Amino acid sequence: MPDPRGVVAVFNASQDTVDMICAELTGHGYRCVPGHVTDVKQGETDFIAFIEQENPQVIVWDISPPYDKNWAFFQLIRSSTALRGRGMVLTTTHKTHLDQLAGENTGALEIIGKPYDLNLISQAVGRAMPTRV
Repeated sequence: MPDPRGVVAVFNASQDTVDMICAELTGHGYRCVPGHVTDVKQGETDFIAFIEQENPQVIVWDISPPYDKNWAFFQLIRSSTALRGRGMVLTTTHKTHLDQLAGENTGALEIIGKPYDLNLISQAVGRAMPTRV
């Protein structure tokens, strides 16, 4: 049976933050699958296999310091064909810095800074969710 509102993968370095965002999204009817940015960066999680197995329609990804290196890493994974057609929402501890770094390269991405307003994250996920046919 398909998930009523869709599947959302949440990637952050903090387990508490993953749990907090997943609890919010689950409360709004999404199925949340947790992930850890550090595990992907260190090769402990095969990101492409994770995406193919869990099939999230939206990915919430955290960009933490050092912002330039983590933005470059995000750009690398974002270019993967496995992410085509999936919505993306970014979280960060310093939105102004990431906005400056990313410039107009964010495309249709939404960037949400700390302190996290969980309702804003949920709304951004809803906007990023691909329209179902």
